[in-house]
Amino acid sequence: MNTLVRYDLNNDVATLRMNDGKANVMNIAMLAALNEALDRAEKEAKVVVLYGRAGSFSGGFDLGVFKRGGPDVQTMLEAGVRLCARLVDYPLPVIAACTGHAVALGAILLLSCDLRVGVDVGARFQINEVRLGMVLPRVTVEVCRRKLAPAQMQTATTLGMPFTPATALLAGFVDELVPAYAMQETVQRHCKDLLILDSKSFALNKRRINAQVIEAMNVAIQADMAQWQAQHMGMEVI
Repeated sequence: MNTLVRYDLNNDVATLRMNDGKANVMNIAMLAALNEALDRAEKEAKVVVLYGRAGSFSGGFDLGVFKRGGPDVQTMLEAGVRLCARLVDYPLPVIAACTGHAVALGAILLLSCDLRVGVDVGARFQINEVRLGMVLPRVTVEVCRRKLAPAQMQTATTLGMPFTPATALLAGFVDELVPAYAMQETVQRHCKDLLILDSKSFALNKRRINAQVIEAMNVAIQADMAQWQAQHMGMEVI
């Protein structure tokens, strides 16, 4: 049994609960666990719910991997952006239950889901790479363009400013805010509604509607990978 992502299937709903006991960082192990759970859900379920742990949806990439360096950095980066691309093209409805902070790749992961419910207090939403001296992967920029309101796009990405739940709702990080105690009930209500959808037509419509961003993300992934490979080999890149 995977301890990083708990998988539960009930009435055609696959619930994936991330819990590393801390900030739910996206390291190689967590990303592999999420992909494994999504593989299973694609075969067994009609709706997927992605939960964080209390106080944290995800803190983004594991900074410890960056500090250690080596080939794990590129492996982690590629797995992270490919997971976001997978969610945008995933054939089942994916509900994000944002139970707390969504930071860096955690915020991008949130934006990659179809329906996003956040807690109404105590959470920070921030794409803070610029404040850590990092450059946003091209793929994550495409995700942000797809979901964030134009007025807040630059504030969120270029400036890396934090958002409260209320301002995150206006910016487009989430679709709905609820008290923490009402999260499960709200998610169940949405699941009941989405289970009515015809799975085949949903998948086809989602792919057609997202066709441009999917194509842009695929191009971005190739460019990002080329840059990361060049950096790993010590080459200067722009």
